[in-house]
Amino acid sequence: MVNKEKKILISKLYKKHGEKQILNNVSFEAKEGRITAFLGPNGAGKSSTLRILLGLDNSTGSATFGGQKYAAYDTPLKIVGAAFDGVGGALSRKVSTHLKIIAQSNNISINRIPEVLDIVGLSDKCKAKLGTLSLGEGQRLGLAAALLGDPQYLVLDEPTNGLDPTGIRWFRKFIRQQSDMGKTVLLSSHILSEVEAVADDVVIINHGKIITTGEIKDVMKDLESLEDVFFSLTEGGA
Repeated sequence: MVNKEKKILISKLYKKHGEKQILNNVSFEAKEGRITAFLGPNGAGKSSTLRILLGLDNSTGSATFGGQKYAAYDTPLKIVGAAFDGVGGALSRKVSTHLKIIAQSNNISINRIPEVLDIVGLSDKCKAKLGTLSLGEGQRLGLAAALLGDPQYLVLDEPTNGLDPTGIRWFRKFIRQQSDMGKTVLLSSHILSEVEAVADDVVIINHGKIITTGEIKDVMKDLESLEDVFFSLTEGGA
Protein backbone atom coordinates (compact mmCIF):
# COMPACT_ATOMS: atom_id res chain seq x y z
CA MET A 1 0.00 0.00 0.00
CA VAL A 2 1.37 3.40 -0.97
CA ASN A 3 1.99 5.86 1.85
CA LYS A 4 -0.37 8.81 1.37
CA GLU A 5 2.14 11.16 2.96
CA LYS A 6 4.08 12.93 0.24
CA LYS A 7 7.46 12.57 1.86
CA ILE A 8 10.87 11.26 0.96
CA LEU A 9 11.78 8.68 3.58
CA ILE A 10 15.29 7.31 3.94
CA SER A 11 15.61 4.57 6.51
CA LYS A 12 18.58 2.62 7.85
CA LEU A 13 20.87 2.79 4.84
CA TYR A 14 24.10 0.86 5.28
CA LYS A 15 26.69 0.60 2.54
CA LYS A 16 30.28 -0.62 2.39
CA HIS A 17 32.93 -0.25 -0.29
CA GLY A 18 35.40 -2.98 0.47
CA GLU A 19 36.17 -2.57 4.15
CA LYS A 20 35.17 1.09 4.23
CA GLN A 21 31.76 1.94 5.68
CA ILE A 22 30.28 4.49 3.24
CA LEU A 23 26.89 4.82 4.95
CA ASN A 24 26.12 3.86 8.52
CA ASN A 25 22.44 3.78 9.54
CA VAL A 26 21.49 6.83 7.46
CA SER A 27 17.88 7.80 8.21
CA PHE A 28 15.99 11.05 7.63
CA GLU A 29 12.94 12.45 5.84
CA ALA A 30 12.01 15.36 3.59
CA LYS A 31 8.48 16.64 4.07
CA GLU A 32 5.81 17.91 1.70
CA GLY A 33 5.79 21.66 1.14
CA ARG A 34 9.24 22.10 2.68
CA ILE A 35 12.80 22.50 1.43
CA THR A 36 15.18 20.06 3.09
CA ALA A 37 18.90 20.73 2.70
CA PHE A 38 21.24 17.72 2.76
CA LEU A 39 24.72 18.86 3.74
CA GLY A 40 28.11 17.34 4.40
CA PRO A 41 31.81 17.58 3.51
CA ASN A 42 33.15 15.92 0.36
CA GLY A 43 33.12 12.15 0.86
CA ALA A 44 30.60 12.31 3.69
CA GLY A 45 28.04 10.12 1.89
CA LYS A 46 25.70 12.68 0.27
CA SER A 47 26.07 11.45 -3.31
CA SER A 48 25.87 7.80 -2.26
CA THR A 49 22.61 8.48 -0.44
CA LEU A 50 21.09 10.35 -3.38
CA ARG A 51 22.17 7.65 -5.83
CA ILE A 52 20.47 5.01 -3.69
CA LEU A 53 17.35 7.17 -3.44
CA LEU A 54 17.18 7.48 -7.24
CA GLY A 55 17.75 3.76 -7.81
CA LEU A 56 21.25 4.23 -9.24
CA ASP A 57 22.97 2.26 -6.48
CA ASN A 58 22.07 -0.47 -4.00
CA SER A 59 22.28 -0.76 -0.23
CA THR A 60 20.52 -2.31 2.72
CA GLY A 61 17.66 -0.28 4.18
CA SER A 62 15.07 1.64 2.17
CA ALA A 63 14.67 4.94 0.34
CA THR A 64 11.19 5.82 -0.89
CA PHE A 65 9.00 8.52 -2.41
CA GLY A 66 5.49 8.38 -0.96
CA GLY A 67 6.17 4.87 0.29
CA GLN A 68 7.49 3.46 -3.01
CA LYS A 69 10.97 3.05 -4.41
CA TYR A 70 11.87 5.10 -7.48
CA ALA A 71 12.12 1.96 -9.61
CA ALA A 72 8.56 0.91 -8.68
CA TYR A 73 7.00 3.79 -10.63
CA ASP A 74 6.16 3.09 -14.29
CA THR A 75 6.75 6.72 -15.29
CA PRO A 76 9.01 7.98 -12.49
CA LEU A 77 9.54 11.44 -14.02
CA LYS A 78 5.87 12.18 -13.33
CA ILE A 79 6.59 11.51 -9.65
CA VAL A 80 10.22 12.53 -9.12
CA GLY A 81 12.24 15.26 -10.80
CA ALA A 82 15.99 15.02 -10.30
CA ALA A 83 18.83 17.30 -11.36
CA PHE A 84 21.91 15.18 -10.78
CA ASP A 85 25.30 14.77 -12.49
CA GLY A 86 24.90 17.48 -15.14
CA VAL A 87 22.83 17.71 -18.31
CA GLY A 88 23.71 14.24 -19.60
CA GLY A 89 23.02 14.66 -23.32
CA ALA A 90 25.02 14.72 -26.56
CA LEU A 91 26.68 18.12 -26.98
CA SER A 92 25.48 18.41 -30.58
CA ARG A 93 21.84 17.86 -29.58
CA LYS A 94 19.42 20.79 -29.47
CA VAL A 95 17.83 21.78 -26.16
CA SER A 96 14.33 21.09 -27.49
CA THR A 97 15.36 17.64 -28.79
CA HIS A 98 17.03 16.79 -25.49
CA LEU A 99 13.83 17.58 -23.56
CA LYS A 100 11.68 15.81 -26.17
CA ILE A 101 13.62 12.56 -25.70
CA ILE A 102 13.24 12.80 -21.92
CA ALA A 103 9.52 13.59 -22.18
CA GLN A 104 8.79 10.72 -24.57
CA SER A 105 10.67 8.26 -22.35
CA ASN A 106 8.06 8.81 -19.63
CA ASN A 107 4.94 9.46 -21.74
CA ILE A 108 4.97 13.20 -20.98
CA SER A 109 3.33 15.57 -23.47
CA ILE A 110 5.86 17.55 -25.52
CA ASN A 111 3.59 20.56 -24.96
CA ARG A 112 5.23 20.72 -21.55
CA ILE A 113 8.62 21.62 -23.09
CA PRO A 114 7.97 25.33 -23.76
CA GLU A 115 6.35 25.60 -20.35
CA VAL A 116 9.40 24.35 -18.44
CA LEU A 117 11.81 26.36 -20.58
CA ASP A 118 9.80 29.46 -19.69
CA ILE A 119 9.85 28.56 -15.98
CA VAL A 120 13.66 28.33 -15.94
CA GLY A 121 14.26 31.29 -18.24
CA LEU A 122 15.63 29.37 -21.23
CA SER A 123 12.92 30.00 -23.84
CA ASP A 124 15.45 31.72 -26.10
CA LYS A 125 17.75 28.67 -25.98
CA CYS A 126 15.20 26.22 -27.38
CA LYS A 127 17.18 25.67 -30.61
CA ALA A 128 20.64 25.99 -29.04
CA LYS A 129 22.95 23.00 -28.93
CA LEU A 130 23.80 21.60 -25.52
CA GLY A 131 27.51 22.17 -26.12
CA THR A 132 26.97 25.92 -26.46
CA LEU A 133 25.30 26.37 -23.07
CA SER A 134 27.15 28.00 -20.19
CA LEU A 135 27.48 26.09 -16.90
CA GLY A 136 24.64 28.13 -15.43
CA GLU A 137 22.40 27.52 -18.46
CA GLY A 138 23.16 23.83 -18.15
CA GLN A 139 21.99 23.96 -14.54
CA ARG A 140 18.75 25.63 -15.61
CA LEU A 141 18.25 23.01 -18.32
CA GLY A 142 18.69 20.30 -15.71
CA LEU A 143 15.94 21.94 -13.67
CA ALA A 144 13.73 22.15 -16.78
CA ALA A 145 14.17 18.41 -17.32
CA ALA A 146 13.36 17.76 -13.66
CA LEU A 147 10.11 19.73 -14.01
CA LEU A 148 8.90 18.05 -17.22
CA GLY A 149 6.55 15.61 -15.52
CA ASP A 150 5.28 18.20 -12.99
CA PRO A 151 6.53 15.89 -10.21
CA GLN A 152 5.65 15.97 -6.53
CA TYR A 153 9.26 15.36 -5.52
CA LEU A 154 12.37 17.33 -6.50
CA VAL A 155 15.85 15.98 -5.77
CA LEU A 156 18.53 18.53 -6.67
CA ASP A 157 22.28 18.02 -6.33
CA GLU A 158 24.28 21.29 -6.18
CA PRO A 159 21.56 23.22 -8.06
CA THR A 160 23.26 26.63 -7.76
CA ASN A 161 26.63 25.44 -9.08
CA GLY A 162 27.60 27.69 -11.99
CA LEU A 163 24.84 30.23 -11.46
CA ASP A 164 25.82 33.89 -11.35
CA PRO A 165 24.38 36.17 -8.60
CA THR A 166 21.31 36.91 -10.72
CA GLY A 167 20.81 33.19 -11.31
CA ILE A 168 21.20 32.40 -7.62
CA ARG A 169 18.62 35.01 -6.74
CA TRP A 170 16.32 33.52 -9.37
CA PHE A 171 16.85 30.03 -7.95
CA ARG A 172 15.86 31.16 -4.45
CA LYS A 173 12.54 32.45 -5.77
CA PHE A 174 12.04 29.41 -8.00
CA ILE A 175 12.62 26.80 -5.30
CA ARG A 176 10.44 28.65 -2.79
CA GLN A 177 7.63 28.75 -5.34
CA GLN A 178 7.98 24.99 -5.80
CA SER A 179 7.71 24.30 -2.07
CA ASP A 180 4.82 26.77 -1.72
CA MET A 181 3.01 24.70 -4.37
CA GLY A 182 3.32 21.73 -1.99
CA LYS A 183 6.29 20.04 -3.64
CA THR A 184 8.67 17.96 -1.53
CA VAL A 185 12.16 19.37 -2.12
CA LEU A 186 15.45 17.72 -1.17
CA LEU A 187 18.58 19.58 -2.20
CA SER A 188 22.26 18.97 -1.64
CA SER A 189 24.65 21.90 -1.69
CA HIS A 190 28.02 23.05 -0.42
CA ILE A 191 27.11 26.76 -0.60
CA LEU A 192 25.94 27.14 2.98
CA SER A 193 24.85 30.76 2.72
CA GLU A 194 22.48 29.83 -0.09
CA VAL A 195 21.11 26.89 1.87
CA GLU A 196 20.53 29.15 4.86
CA ALA A 197 18.55 31.51 2.63
CA VAL A 198 16.14 28.87 1.27
CA ALA A 199 15.97 25.80 3.52
CA ASP A 200 13.27 24.96 6.03
CA ASP A 201 14.94 21.82 7.36
CA VAL A 202 18.55 20.67 7.48
CA VAL A 203 20.21 17.24 7.51
CA ILE A 204 23.98 17.09 8.06
CA ILE A 205 25.99 13.96 7.30
CA ASN A 206 29.65 13.31 8.14
CA HIS A 207 31.72 10.13 7.76
CA GLY A 208 28.61 8.29 6.54
CA LYS A 209 26.52 9.10 9.62
CA ILE A 210 23.71 11.60 10.15
CA ILE A 211 24.95 13.97 12.84
CA THR A 212 22.02 16.37 13.05
CA THR A 213 18.55 16.92 11.60
CA GLY A 214 15.84 19.45 12.27
CA GLU A 215 14.31 22.79 11.37
CA ILE A 216 17.02 25.24 10.37
CA LYS A 217 16.15 27.67 13.18
CA ASP A 218 16.55 24.89 15.76
CA VAL A 219 19.77 23.54 14.25
CA MET A 220 21.33 27.01 14.21
CA LYS A 221 20.23 27.82 17.79
CA ASP A 222 22.64 30.38 19.21
CA LEU A 223 25.13 30.26 16.36
CA GLU A 224 25.16 33.14 13.90
CA SER A 225 25.19 31.19 10.65
CA LEU A 226 24.64 27.75 9.19
CA GLU A 227 28.34 27.77 8.31
CA ASP A 228 29.17 28.02 12.04
CA VAL A 229 26.90 25.04 12.72
CA PHE A 230 28.41 23.01 9.90
CA PHE A 231 32.01 23.54 10.94
CA SER A 232 31.31 22.97 14.63
CA LEU A 233 29.67 19.64 13.83
CA THR A 234 32.07 18.40 11.14
CA GLU A 235 35.31 19.55 12.77
CA GLY A 236 36.06 22.00 10.02
CA GLY A 237 34.73 19.72 7.33
CA ALA A 238 37.35 17.05 8.03
